[in-house]
Amino acid sequence: MKKTTLLHNPTAGDNDFSKKELTKLIKKEGFECAYASVKEDDWDNFQADSDFLTIAGGDGTVRRVAKALMNRTRLQKEFPLALLPHGTANNVACALGIEGDAKDIIRQWHHQSLKPFDIGKVEGFGEEVFFLEAFGLGIFPKLMKVMSKLEPELGDSAEEKLDAAKRVMLEIIQTYEARHCQIIADEKEYSGHYIMIEVMNIRSIGPNLILAPDADPGDGILELVLVEDVDRKKLESRLKNEIDEAGQEFKFKTIRARRVQITCDWKDAHVDDERIKADKPAKINIQVMPSMLEFILAEK
Repeated sequence: MKKTTLLHNPTAGDNDFSKKELTKLIKKEGFECAYASVKEDDWDNFQADSDFLTIAGGDGTVRRVAKALMNRTRLQKEFPLALLPHGTANNVACALGIEGDAKDIIRQWHHQSLKPFDIGKVEGFGEEVFFLEAFGLGIFPKLMKVMSKLEPELGDSAEEKLDAAKRVMLEIIQTYEARHCQIIADEKEYSGHYIMIEVMNIRSIGPNLILAPDADPGDGILELVLVEDVDRKKLESRLKNEIDEAGQEFKFKTIRARRVQITCDWKDAHVDDERIKADKPAKINIQVMPSMLEFILAEK
């Protein structure tokens, strides 16, 4: 009998995503199940006899577990990751095609395949940081800053929060000042005036905004999405279609690269759902670290 350790964010859901209900579902499918809340101390002291780890939560919880795994030594046991998404956006789960009820996802673990998952490494902020989803400059970290102030006024449901984020982003786009940035991707230059730069590992960021529809998080390549000042109206239209659920997609200048260097004077940046700051004009180096994680998917 295979054993998993359930790494649970108890604040990510309600009664149908509680410790009791989740462990019951996992054991009912024939798996042994240990439990740790990511809100408690020593949650990352993973039990060596576990065959895989199960993450129950949103993108922030996935990032937290990934960070803990990255800090382990190469001699320590590596664990495949199963995912039970229950956050607001669930961008990582969407990128992996993991969706549905928890009981249906758990049932699929009996017939599984392993999907390699790359990580992006960023240097230029005093210490190395990494991302699972994206690193970016411009409009998106500005959105994060505004949304943090509006948090008490947002709706309760995931749908309300995502819709609010898209509407706020639409307002930001209309007045955001473009900046000149020097960009070199795999030794080719793409400098220009931009309102948004995103180095993507997966297809979407933030409020499920799809910027790199062809991104594959396990192909050893990053997708550099560049939104120039002249593309402002195009990005507005993209957001309006998202809000109206029109379904039409717009593609922006996208460069596939393993290494990206950005020099600019933007102070605000982000890695995944965290804002970070540069104290002075920054020279930022980003590179892909292939196959650092493995996720459990249903066998096709």
